[in-house]
Amino acid sequence: MRVATIDIGTNTVLLLIAERRGSGVLEAVEEHATITRLGEGVDRTRRLLPAAIERTSACLDEYGRRIRDLAVDRVAVVGTSAMRDAGGGEQVVARVRELLGVDARVLSGVEEARLTFRGALSGLPRDERHDVAVFDIGGGSTEVVVGRPGGTDRITFAESFDVGSVRLTERHITHDPPMQEERLAITSAARKAFASVPPVQPHLAPVGIAGTMTTLAAVSLGLVPYDGRRVHGHVMTRQELVRVVDRLGALALPERRAVAGMEPKRADVIVAGGLIALSLVDGWAAEAVTVSDRGVRWGLAEEIASEG
Repeated sequence: MRVATIDIGTNTVLLLIAERRGSGVLEAVEEHATITRLGEGVDRTRRLLPAAIERTSACLDEYGRRIRDLAVDRVAVVGTSAMRDAGGGEQVVARVRELLGVDARVLSGVEEARLTFRGALSGLPRDERHDVAVFDIGGGSTEVVVGRPGGTDRITFAESFDVGSVRLTERHITHDPPMQEERLAITSAARKAFASVPPVQPHLAPVGIAGTMTTLAAVSLGLVPYDGRRVHGHVMTRQELVRVVDRLGALALPERRAVAGMEPKRADVIVAGGLIALSLVDGWAAEAVTVSDRGVRWGLAEEIASEG
């Protein structure tokens, strides 16, 4: 059984092609991440820009070729924050149907959270005695899920918050590098948004997924080129997370783009993303965060691979 999943996010479009092998575990055949910035300007206009739709369509064209070349049995496509929040998403849905013959499903925040939890923890050690917190910082929203992993994940909290790296950058940052007041405004907005997030055991590191966290880990490790195998399961102490965010926040955009481990197209929103992460880590009084290179696309792959 070979499956393909596409996660159309506000900032990045992710492709996973995976299959079950002898062990029964789902393993990646191929993965791709392309920054298309679909949600550019959505916070202001509530509509997808024609240029953003064009960039995303070009990415989907390429992904469709890879799916056909690798003879995939099942395909599922989902859209998240930008497609929930904005008009114009029907053009992206139509393009997916034309290319792949399936309907792109726009996930609710709660659906996104459930798939995030399942995918984020795949391939990581699990402590089934305690709840674990998982967070996914996207461009337009952040999903927070708290639950206890096991044969059937028991989720006790799942919520999507309208704070993301692109959204808070567009709202609060007008200087390069960001001014201290702008950084404080982002932190304040994030803490206010996350007021309802429940506590977890402080000694259990929360799990952070998606491009903000994998990029911060790659910068911390100085990874060139990016290596998901080294990032998946990497533990960053709070002190290291602060050090990396402060270092990036002190640099002008051209310098930030040149930092080892930085994805250049993410450099303009990485400071806001890092401050969102710190707001959550501090809210849980956590001493460290575990970085996962997996997420919605992996949870969705597990789901469709298990269908009868």
